[in-house]
Amino acid sequence: MSFKTWFKHEYREKGPLKWVAFLLELAAAVLLFLLMLLTCVDVVGRYFFSNPLVGATELTEIALSLIIFAAIPVITWRQRHIVVDILDRFLSSTTHRVLAWLSTALIAISLYFVGVRVFELGARDLRRGIKTDFLHLPTGWFIEAIAVLSWLAAVGLIVQVVFAAVSDKSRRLAHRHPGADPNTTNTTNTNNNNNNNNNEGRRP
Repeated sequence: MSFKTWFKHEYREKGPLKWVAFLLELAAAVLLFLLMLLTCVDVVGRYFFSNPLVGATELTEIALSLIIFAAIPVITWRQRHIVVDILDRFLSSTTHRVLAWLSTALIAISLYFVGVRVFELGARDLRRGIKTDFLHLPTGWFIEAIAVLSWLAAVGLIVQVVFAAVSDKSRRLAHRHPGADPNTTNTTNTNNNNNNNNNEGRRP
């Protein structure tokens, strides 16, 4: 299977969101692999050489937070959050559609305001010069990255809703006004031309 075929099959997002989702998952996968190596080096150094890796705990915490929030946009766009569907069989399709729109709007708004609050906390840490204990990394950078990923999830969700609404409207218009058969159209035009010619021939 070629990369193009695999990419088209695995990423069903619309427009540029396909590449954004791919890059986010790639970043999360790379961070997870590095976290695995970090844990292995720390454990080997701790138990075999009595010399653990300095700052391993800090790097683990940072990597875990970035992995989680790098995956949140993709999970949100694909609607893979945990849902409770106990009442679904008792509701009509229209009610389902309305609830889906309301939940999408609520999730997007929530992600936006979460991002605003988290970004404010990151900016505050940068102003105060707060850093990690061992590696002295500015914590504000990573906190603001979490805020940006939250905003990205919200924006991508809105873009997907717009794409879905436009596609649904196009399908409805195509269903209501199906295209005319070209053969029928050509036959009708030919008959009309013949009738016009006959009428002109009958004129004195």
